[in-house]
Amino acid sequence: MVETLSVEVLEDLRHGRAPRERKLAVCGAGGAHIPPAERVEILAVLSHDQDELVANHAGEALLSAAPEHFVQALKREQALPALFAYAGKNLGKHAGVIEAMLGNRNCAGEHLVPLAPLLTAAQVQFLMEELDRVSASRALATTLEHSSHLTADQKNTLRELASTEVSEDLKHLVDAAADAEPDPQKRQTLLQQISKMTVAQRVQFAMKGGSEARRTLIRDSNKVVQRSVLQSPRLTDQEVEAFASMANLTDEILRLIAGNRVFRKNYVVVRNLMNNPKTPLDVTLHMLPMLNPVDLKRLSMNKNVPETLRSTAAKLMRTRKELNQK
Repeated sequence: MVETLSVEVLEDLRHGRAPRERKLAVCGAGGAHIPPAERVEILAVLSHDQDELVANHAGEALLSAAPEHFVQALKREQALPALFAYAGKNLGKHAGVIEAMLGNRNCAGEHLVPLAPLLTAAQVQFLMEELDRVSASRALATTLEHSSHLTADQKNTLRELASTEVSEDLKHLVDAAADAEPDPQKRQTLLQQISKMTVAQRVQFAMKGGSEARRTLIRDSNKVVQRSVLQSPRLTDQEVEAFASMANLTDEILRLIAGNRVFRKNYVVVRNLMNNPKTPLDVTLHMLPMLNPVDLKRLSMNKNVPETLRSTAAKLMRTRKELNQK
């Protein structure tokens, strides 16, 4: 009769804590009743077991595992680093494996290094737009520099991320830090912390630090750092609303906010962008129909925005009024 393993036993196997007999049973054909995706992950862990016999058996078993089982395992949010490491080193020729590893944000950049030479133009673009894993792994950034699919801007971005230089001149961030952190002592500590960071470290800080870090670094002199603020998983609706109204942000950042479908679902973000004199005119004209009647009227009288936008808002008001009268 085939044995069904409990969740506890499976967890012990996934973390290498199970008895030797149990480990060897997993490595053998039909020795344990484990779903294929879970089994390949456990085998990847066991292939580095301190017990040489277990490690060898696990390595041999992995050679006969089907690629689709790896793909299934690699897509899971809680996939273990050992699985990513094995797949990156041994399964790069399988397109599905590459897609699964790229698509799983928990797959660290270091595991993508062996795959970098194999990535398509679209996959390189995906990785470069994401920033997190490329900035966290200097090895990945360095390896990607040799890709034939890179644009000139992407090459510059990688060089900046690979640089070990720090910018101690933070005069341009003093006002931003004052707005972000009212406590003078904490503000000084924040600026001192940033002054010792490379571009890659500031990107990581923007993504994983607190709101005071994001509200300061959104005005960093480096565009890569600015972009990373908007990619932070900790970014709140209130922060995006505030950024949308800032006239001291770059045109590029305001474009990125306007072009993000998730941000645009927040009406306050749309309204703030429309009334921000720094938002590019082509962006505001495109978003004009999104305003409700009250805000459209206010915009038509806002002397801080371009005349073209005001007059177009007034024209849209008249058009809506005529349609309602029919």
